[in-house]
Amino acid sequence: MANITKEEIMEKLGTVIDPELGVDVVNLGLIYNVDVNDTEVAVRMTLTTPGCPLHDTMINGVKTAVEQHPLVSKCEVNLTWEPAWSPDMMSDKVRSMFA
Repeated sequence: MANITKEEIMEKLGTVIDPELGVDVVNLGLIYNVDVNDTEVAVRMTLTTPGCPLHDTMINGVKTAVEQHPLVSKCEVNLTWEPAWSPDMMSDKVRSMFA
């Protein structure tokens, strides 16, 4: 039986777009950690601001994207505010788009 890799999960997460910024959650630096345990995945992430009006949309988008992997049976999304997100967490490519 094939194993789920963190890279495969990050690829799925790269399809989740922040609707306000038009950039995926990976390149925005919102994904802090991915744990894969057999067929279950836990994602620790943040949002750009605690008052983000798209909170539920973003969480559901991450969960749905990960659960589209054929071997994933369950995805848990844990939201954290530590460390607080900052533009420094964006990829160089995205940072240059906003410069």
